[in-house]
Amino acid sequence: MTYQNTPGAPVNSGVPEHGRVPKYYAVKAKLALMVDELGEDGLLPTERDLAVRYEVSRETVRQALRELLLEGRLRRRGRGTVVAGPKLEQPLSLASYTEGVRRQGRRPGRSLISLDRFPCPEALAPEVGAERGEPVWHMERVLLADDERVGLESTYVSEARAPRLDTEFDPDSSFYAYLHDRLGISFGDADERIETVLATPREALLIGTPPALPMLLLHRVSRDTSGRPLERVRTLYRGDRFSFTAHLGEQG
Repeated sequence: MTYQNTPGAPVNSGVPEHGRVPKYYAVKAKLALMVDELGEDGLLPTERDLAVRYEVSRETVRQALRELLLEGRLRRRGRGTVVAGPKLEQPLSLASYTEGVRRQGRRPGRSLISLDRFPCPEALAPEVGAERGEPVWHMERVLLADDERVGLESTYVSEARAPRLDTEFDPDSSFYAYLHDRLGISFGDADERIETVLATPREALLIGTPPALPMLLLHRVSRDTSGRPLERVRTLYRGDRFSFTAHLGEQG
């Protein structure tokens, strides 16, 4: 068995051993080569032109394009299709979204959707260090990278930990920086879980994606340096624009 030269690429370009390749996949492989040649923001030919070039139906071309769009290799621009830039790499660490995006030379931002206060339900209480019925903040923000909508973040924190969140905090800035610099609270550790989901119609509308686009859903429960529960975060990341990285070491 031979392997491709590109590290991380599918073995034998994903071709099954029996050699029978679906027609759309053969077109997708050719389009992938075109994507590499065109480079970021390169404009692809129309579906009709591609169908003529590869001697297939337009539906076959659409299926190949759909997969490349879902993988984040392409993106729509007006009525055309262009080559997408590299995915944003978000580290699995206590670093904030803001820090992760800045490290890649992009401009982070957030757009506030809502900031509400409500009585803490029993299920949430141990995760934010509050008693049932005590006031808890819920802040929902769209995540931006160079003004492109790339995710949706929901943060829950007790009012006791951030009593003036509605008046002191700039919702376009890092919540972690606010806690540290303004309130003197530092993050100690966190538990995270990642899964793949489809966005709800509301979430897809806020992020600006089709509901069928796979999302990476990250759940995080954080504690401060003394071990006290601090916040609960639910973040949706666009599957076509994000990948996650982690540094692994030997466990003692």
